Amino acid sequence: MTATRSTLSGWGRYPRINVELVPVRGEADVLAQIAKGPLIARGNGRAYGDSALNPSGTLDMRGFNRMLAFDAASGQLVGEGGLLLSDIIASFLPRGWFPHVTPGTKFVTLGGMLAADVHGKNHHREGGIGNFVDWVDLACADGTVRRCSLTENVELFAWTIGGMGLTGVILRAAIRLRRVETGWIRQTLVPAPDLASAMEVFEKTQDATYSVAWIDCYATGARRGRSVVMLGEHARYTELPQDKRDNRFAMAKRREVTMPVNLPRGALNKLAVRFFNHAYYWAQRLKPPTDWVAWDNYFYPLDAILEWPRIYGRRGFTQFQCVLPHESARSGLEAVLTAISAGRSGSFLAVLKRLGAQGSGFSFPMPGYTLTLDFPLSGETLALLDKLDEITIGHGGRFYLAKDARMCAETLARADHRTGAFRRFREKAHMTSHFRSAQSERLAL
Repeated sequence: MTATRSTLSGWGRYPRINVELVPVRGEADVLAQIAKGPLIARGNGRAYGDSALNPSGTLDMRGFNRMLAFDAASGQLVGEGGLLLSDIIASFLPRGWFPHVTPGTKFVTLGGMLAADVHGKNHHREGGIGNFVDWVDLACADGTVRRCSLTENVELFAWTIGGMGLTGVILRAAIRLRRVETGWIRQTLVPAPDLASAMEVFEKTQDATYSVAWIDCYATGARRGRSVVMLGEHARYTELPQDKRDNRFAMAKRREVTMPVNLPRGALNKLAVRFFNHAYYWAQRLKPPTDWVAWDNYFYPLDAILEWPRIYGRRGFTQFQCVLPHESARSGLEAVLTAISAGRSGSFLAVLKRLGAQGSGFSFPMPGYTLTLDFPLSGETLALLDKLDEITIGHGGRFYLAKDARMCAETLARADHRTGAFRRFREKAHMTSHFRSAQSERLAL
């Protein structure tokens, strides 16, 4: 292991922090670093803010990435913490297996997915990735490795799933994959002229395996919240037209492009974003209502644009993601959209999803609606996000730490009553002196 000083950031490219980056290749490497002092594990750098950065010790887990075992009867896969989701899909989809839960990018590590308890387009029915974890081997503050599950080290397991790497380093985990007949998704597009109509679509289609909506965050008046809801089902082989059957698992590599340079500051101004949203809405309405979509295009559309954060310019961007409970979701979303349309900062991408039951420990989701927004970094953006924080808290909502880069400790504590319990759990087990991130310091976790 050779440590190097590196200036790194999360996927949003803000904040940038100079860290001591330590590559690890095995369990012994990890335990040796834990003994030296405070650190945080880092996977592929796809958390948006500073949750996987520690100036004094950031473990680069990407070399700790082997697949260790697979049970073809149950679909259980055992892998190391640095294993990429893209490698899992490439290895197992041609055999008829796919992850039960996936976030919006396949370039994430197994350990990172569990630490954030990622949720996908199917949370309303199946919950987050934590529901499909059989066990985790965790390198702990006292130098031991503990197996955690629903029957072993139960409390530690609960706080680890969604604990943002602050309970220990995930060395290995056993997750379950789902059987699929093809790699195609039967997609149904449902245009919704306003927010109330979009939410009605979600409520009426709870039996759909996957549901997500693109939402126009700049439409105003009677069109406020107009959306296109995208429903999806894993296609059965007998459903497919012949040309799709010839590529049953849709494994042909799609063309990827790279964003070559940072766009100039101001390129994504309010006028440009408003025009894009208008054009996108009508482009989706012109598509066939039902079509066959390859898995890569349905789950990971942005992965086709390598280095896509460059569209936000050299300063980077920040993402805002909140969840609002059912009883206040509509009024809260209306207030958020009103604040955005009145501001100068534009959200180029806005996504709305319905979430199901709350996860364990410190997991983000709860029953309600989650809205995800991207904003180019600026003083106006930070002021707007402070307003969105207050709207969220005022409507009983909370925030996703995997997307956070700028929240303060007081805001988190007001939004999430579990914060104190999580901090006390960490202190009691002496985790606070061994596992820290720039985010945990900022949020007093």
